[in-house]
Amino acid sequence: MPEIAIAERAGVGADGHPRPTEDHVVVLDNAVLVLDGATSSDPSQPPGGWYAERLARRLADDLRTHPEADLTELLTSAIAEVTTANRLRPQQSPSSTVAAVRWLEDRVDALVLADSPVIGFGGFGVDVVSDDRLARLRRRGMLQTGADVRRRRNAHDGFWVAEADPGAAAHAVRRTWRRPDVDAVLLASDGVSIGVDQYALFDWREVLAITRADGPDAVLDAVRTAEKQDPDRERWPRPKPHDDQALVLVDFNSGVIQGLP
Repeated sequence: MPEIAIAERAGVGADGHPRPTEDHVVVLDNAVLVLDGATSSDPSQPPGGWYAERLARRLADDLRTHPEADLTELLTSAIAEVTTANRLRPQQSPSSTVAAVRWLEDRVDALVLADSPVIGFGGFGVDVVSDDRLARLRRRGMLQTGADVRRRRNAHDGFWVAEADPGAAAHAVRRTWRRPDVDAVLLASDGVSIGVDQYALFDWREVLAITRADGPDAVLDAVRTAEKQDPDRERWPRPKPHDDQALVLVDFNSGVIQGLP
């Protein structure tokens, strides 16, 4: 089993007050999952973390039972099961990103749905598996209100995310690498990837180097420090002063798990 190092940190709610993280990390014998529940503006809905926790548990159970099954099919089934069990309805339910990495004897598979990227490092260089549909809509000013988000969620002119539509899984971004070619893989929620994509504090090679040298918490610290220097969110406009953060390193050079309780 590869070495796995994990760092997680709660952000704040839309009101700026502390609240439990809505990110969820699951480590299995041959896979890692990172899910980032979306903060809901509708108080009548369960929070995104509630949904992310249930979907993560269902997907993990299915991976344990079928460790070599197709990741898209597993995610489709998991969304359907959570939707049915909790009587969720499309466009009126909480949602979550999904980032999954699964390693087998001959290959490493990655799946990304919405904005929690997976980054592979190895003989192929640096391969960023990301879903930028949500970011493109934000840059174009097309997600100004909660109604905008709901209308474009899981729509062909919008973005795709785990919610109450199992068909969203078919729109995930996929990648497969030969296992001998893979040196390491990172999984991140957008509270971490923002440090690369928007703040330009470092690139992904530097994130890997920092994580290996000082642990993943050092990367989270750097992002938080930058945000604290921009308290009014003028340099980097963002919905909240601090988002939830999750960063996982899957390092194929060792066999010790770090950062787990």
